[in-house]
Amino acid sequence: MQSPFNGIRSVTLAAAVILAAGTAAYAHHGWSWTQDGFFELRGKITAIYIGNPHATLDVDADGEAWRVDLAPPSRTIAAGFTEEVAKVGDEVTAIGHRSRDETEKWMKAARVIVNGKAYDVYPDRVPPA
Repeated sequence: MQSPFNGIRSVTLAAAVILAAGTAAYAHHGWSWTQDGFFELRGKITAIYIGNPHATLDVDADGEAWRVDLAPPSRTIAAGFTEEVAKVGDEVTAIGHRSRDETEKWMKAARVIVNGKAYDVYPDRVPPA
């Protein structure tokens, strides 16, 4: 006969897995994971993703691979930044805030500049001119 505790263990394990996954996703949501001061990154785009939960650019900056988080897709597209305005190999400047953990090559951009055009994906967070 099967123990009634096996079912409870399965449910507990499933809940723990869901909680751990949610915690990892939340860790880089919002701005709390970033430093306070503005950060500027210049490099070449190596990958472009416009999708959920937010758009991203992978950037080669002086031989280092960086991840640049943008806004959610709808907000990124509304700012005019789409896969058609930039391509792999284009020079990019990302302005925003880098991760508080400086071992991570990760930042969240308020503005990206590609081919001389600025895209303010978080206009309320763009540094003053």
